[in-house]
Amino acid sequence: MTGDVTARAAWLRAEIARHDRAYYELDAPTIPDAEYDRLFRELQALENDHPALSTADSPTRRVGGRPLAQFAPVAHDVPMLSIQTETDTDASGALNFDARVRRELELGESDPPVDYAAELKFDGLAVSLRYEHGVLVRGATRGDGTTGEDVTQNLRTLRQIPLRLAGAAGDIPPLLEVRGEVYMRRDDLDRYNAAAAARGDKTLVNPRNGAAGSIRQLDPAIAAGRPLKFFAYGIGAVDGWKLPETHSGLLDALAAFGLPVCEHRAVLAGGDALAGFHRQIAALRGELPFDIDGVVYKVNRLDLQARLGFRSREPRWAVAHKYPPQEALTVVEAIDIQVGRTGALTPVARLAPVFVGGVTVTNATLHNADEVERKGGLCIGDTVIVRRAGDVIPEVVGVVAERRPADARPFAMPAACPVCGAHVVREPGEAVARCSGGFSCRAQRIQAILHFAGRRMMDIDGLGERYVERLVEFGYVHGVADLYRLTLDDLLEMKRRADERDNGAGDSETGLPVTGDAADPSRGRLVPEPGATDGIVGETLRAGQVPTRWAENLLAGIAASRTPKLARLLFALGIRHVGETTAKTLADWLGSIDRVRRAPAPLLAVLPDIGATVAAAIADFFSEQRNLDAVDALFAAGVAPADAHAPHPGLAGRLDWAGLYAALGVPRLTPVRARQLAAVADGERLLAGLPENHGLPAEVAAELAAWLADPVHRDLLDRLAGLRGELLAALPAAGQGAAAASAVSGKTFVLTGTLPTLSRDAAKEMIEAAGGKVSGSVSKKTDFVVAGEAAGSKLDKAQALGVAVIDESGLLNLLEQGEEQ
Repeated sequence: MTGDVTARAAWLRAEIARHDRAYYELDAPTIPDAEYDRLFRELQALENDHPALSTADSPTRRVGGRPLAQFAPVAHDVPMLSIQTETDTDASGALNFDARVRRELELGESDPPVDYAAELKFDGLAVSLRYEHGVLVRGATRGDGTTGEDVTQNLRTLRQIPLRLAGAAGDIPPLLEVRGEVYMRRDDLDRYNAAAAARGDKTLVNPRNGAAGSIRQLDPAIAAGRPLKFFAYGIGAVDGWKLPETHSGLLDALAAFGLPVCEHRAVLAGGDALAGFHRQIAALRGELPFDIDGVVYKVNRLDLQARLGFRSREPRWAVAHKYPPQEALTVVEAIDIQVGRTGALTPVARLAPVFVGGVTVTNATLHNADEVERKGGLCIGDTVIVRRAGDVIPEVVGVVAERRPADARPFAMPAACPVCGAHVVREPGEAVARCSGGFSCRAQRIQAILHFAGRRMMDIDGLGERYVERLVEFGYVHGVADLYRLTLDDLLEMKRRADERDNGAGDSETGLPVTGDAADPSRGRLVPEPGATDGIVGETLRAGQVPTRWAENLLAGIAASRTPKLARLLFALGIRHVGETTAKTLADWLGSIDRVRRAPAPLLAVLPDIGATVAAAIADFFSEQRNLDAVDALFAAGVAPADAHAPHPGLAGRLDWAGLYAALGVPRLTPVRARQLAAVADGERLLAGLPENHGLPAEVAAELAAWLADPVHRDLLDRLAGLRGELLAALPAAGQGAAAASAVSGKTFVLTGTLPTLSRDAAKEMIEAAGGKVSGSVSKKTDFVVAGEAAGSKLDKAQALGVAVIDESGLLNLLEQGEEQ
């Protein structure tokens, strides 16, 4: 091993540690993520090639080691003792502690006030970190205070914990044991739980349990995957270090060593100042990103701490001053369902009133059905634990099972939306149940109309959120089709009613409203003073006139959207999982909205890039009569796609029965068995019965026979066969209507950076018009990355994967090749 390699590894360790501290402790990242990853990978490669280079403080140790069979016990050289709790949550709690300290120190009334270090009492897991000559060699839990558990591998995964202390070698003690708290931020917990629920994994109950449970996992990879943080607040065993004179100085020294120390701390003189700190943190408590359950006061001078000593297993020089509980017990009297603007159904517990977190709580969110089940299968009549922290919405965190009455009624999510009656759907792997009513549901109406009118959908210029809210509120619009029936009088009357409600009768001299919405309400005043020119609507008014230009412009924008492209219309419908790309696939391959709405899920699933989940969502949307009625109402109002066309010629190769059979979802009917079945029977033949010469294994044939015995399944197969035949008959003749094959057709492109002349949208439209596909991320399936100025990580990934990289000129050349054919 050469000295150059050794020096390079040492430099990489130091450089990565420096960037870790800047990112995780100072919140001031110094390099892009891609550059950090490059340095990390280089160090990993060096250590893999030269195992002797791997050191205890290497950042590569953070990714976790092998799972343990059990934790080894660790005897604490200095016991990790608990602190006395002051349960008097008023100011008198601080004053009582100060009085006790002064009495123990034999101070009189004329003696100066005692200085205290005041800190937060974190709600996490207490741990000990042992550093020898500045390198982390062991981490342990508090345990019973005398003996804890060796959790070194798990604590190494916390990037806030330095593997080597910062500072000059001569300043770092040979032995330093740091005491602190592992915790989890509430927002990190929410993000983790959302991702875990999406994967179908178990969620964490609360930040405290999440922190404690993560550190006590035998597999360090689990801890590495959880968003844990650390604060240092004290020390244990020390050797070869001259201690600071005060506790606050000790925390400053730990921070200088690179250990994270909470910023919410102060040095205060006397009991009144402690009480003020208690009040100050109480007011801030709801804004803190992590949980606390009180504050801690410590006599600041270490020599006075030594004088005061200990009482039993608690120091006389410190106390934890608690806050009023943020949890309380109450009874669930009912459970209602709220339907959100996106169709999500949220169960809400109606509670017997209880005072918690400073307010009387009568309602608490239950989040979703999985949460209800996780909390013990909540029943109406249960006694529950309710939590409220600061301004956070109250939530039920647990059920007291032993108090469940005999007549408790179990809760179940409804099968139909309580607002509109549409059926409720819950996709596999998702925690949230949703109303399938879409824009036919009153609860979703405003959000659905805003989506419908968006720039990439129907592009209705000027239809902002406040206009939509008021059109719905005053009953002018009940569904998207009503937009196309609006008149000038409707808009002016809506404006007048809104202004009268919001601002009174208006200007007493002119009779005009004083303020109002602009065509873009966020941009300010709509109605100018008499005789002035409104820079937003460009309209000059005389006294007594009513402005109408804004309404005329809005009606013009609505009228201009009557003949959209089919893909835009499909995107505008707000079908779950259907974005721009999927909408374009549906439009390109099926050619009309009538074919899309009649297509069963198995047929949709064989189209390019439409899997079973997306296909089911599309079919489910059009199976809801309310959604069909809303689409029909649009057509009746004069909306019609401008580019309906014959089905894509490529359907001939996608509508084979083998692929369709595989997409039916018949148990045990694998793609191999589906091809075997297709060889002896098409859909029409299969409806008449399974042929005797099917050749399928007995268990597969039995599952297929059971599937065919269900009338719902037979109807699906019948509709599938009918539309398949219709599509094949409608395909253009060879050489007619097919897009010219080109270097772009069927290829996947990713756009990155700023192109010289083309906007992203323009480039995307040109690629898709030539039969290509534009993706947002680079993968092995990407054919070309089109890179412009300031191309970012996508370019790096393309080069790493060996994907072809071209510029705008190269893209135009590919497109021209298609035109010349």
